[in-house]
Amino acid sequence: MQKTKPKDIDEYISGFPKNIQDHLQEIRNTVKNAAPDATEAIKYDMPTFMLSGNLVHFAAFKNHIGFYPVPRNSDEFKEELSDFKGEKSTVQFSFDKPLPLDLIDRIVRYQVKKNLGK
Repeated sequence: MQKTKPKDIDEYISGFPKNIQDHLQEIRNTVKNAAPDATEAIKYDMPTFMLSGNLVHFAAFKNHIGFYPVPRNSDEFKEELSDFKGEKSTVQFSFDKPLPLDLIDRIVRYQVKKNLGK
């Protein structure tokens, strides 16, 4: 996995095996579609999207991809997020299951509204 600090999201993704790259790129594309005005960055050594501050982060680990923040306490997401590991404002997506791209899309849109004060 990653050994040096990446300078951008392309470099971050390229540092992983192909199957993990595919998952990371799917998340990246989903975030970009849900928040087209967000800008990409590397923060906390993770791919980050910025829109009036930090919008979302994601990162690959040994057995999962972490996605942050998630509104675990929101009635809108509480039940659905209970199907995934994670604590507080995190969720873990296992490599051996399809990514819940619709859920990721809705979380990003929720975070956009939150960040923009709507």
